[in-house]
Amino acid sequence: MNAIGFVYIRKYFEFMDIATGNTKTVFIINPIAGTRQKEVIVDSIKQVFSEGEYEILFTEYPGHAFELTRQKLKEGFTNIVAVGGDGTVNEVASALVGEPCKVGIIPAGSGNGLARHLRIPVQVSAALAVIKQHKIQVIDAGKVNGRYFFCTCGTGFDATVGKKFADNARRGMASYVRATIHQYISYSPKTYVLKTSHKKVKLKAFLVTFANSGQYGNNAYIAPNAIIDDGMLDLCVLRPFPKTSTLEIGLRLFFKNIDQSPYLELMRVKKATLKRRGKRKITIHLDGEPVTMKNKLKVRVIPGAVQVMIPAVPRNKMPRFLIEGIRPIGIRTDWKVF
Repeated sequence: MNAIGFVYIRKYFEFMDIATGNTKTVFIINPIAGTRQKEVIVDSIKQVFSEGEYEILFTEYPGHAFELTRQKLKEGFTNIVAVGGDGTVNEVASALVGEPCKVGIIPAGSGNGLARHLRIPVQVSAALAVIKQHKIQVIDAGKVNGRYFFCTCGTGFDATVGKKFADNARRGMASYVRATIHQYISYSPKTYVLKTSHKKVKLKAFLVTFANSGQYGNNAYIAPNAIIDDGMLDLCVLRPFPKTSTLEIGLRLFFKNIDQSPYLELMRVKKATLKRRGKRKITIHLDGEPVTMKNKLKVRVIPGAVQVMIPAVPRNKMPRFLIEGIRPIGIRTDWKVF
């Protein structure tokens, strides 16, 4: 066979790979996400997956996970796993909106909001088992001024804290708490104009959040009843509150009942516009990452945006230490989360 014949054969098999999908799983790892050693995760991948079943790539700069995902999508890969926090997951999932490729998550960030909402274990070997199961849930996305989000986006106090946390070289929950306390001392509520399909109002708010999933991360629930595949966003407006209520509101976030606070207004929307008065550009949080945008935010839901690998085992049949990363004190016979 001549050289031209070999070229045609190679092109044929390249086409077939793209048409049928490359069955290898690609792991895109953010080496600076969270506090967990990524070498441990790499070793775990090699123990669970056979040689030739996987490919490991590391990100080198912001936006690199998006670029790598698009590249692998063009090569025909159908399983791409984000290893990192919500920012890394956002980049990978944003590249796959509307695509047949499936998104996996190995939670390795500071908050891991989307993974926690989907009940993906933070324990590495258990998260890898989820990838092997290939159970899929199609979830919605939100879109704000052309950028996708899958957990939450918003502006106000939480965005200010997110910016402070991102500027800090140290990661982890302790650093986030310090950033929160530091910003709370000097922060003052802002004035916005909010427009939905039902009303247009001027309001003063401590924060305004659009929630596709229920929590920011670390089990801090801003929208406890949010459903990630219902074609709606939960719009959360936290009104100014007295300092004497600060502790109560903080506890409500973690006890999953902030919706019972008299200072929180909740509404479910498909789209909305939010404009901050007095500034041309504002800082927002987008799946935990601070982003600067114009002061007018145009937000809408994208139903059925991406396919995500989720646990095949119901949450009430899984040990809590696998889901939340908590060391078990004792083992219950029914494995219920408590």
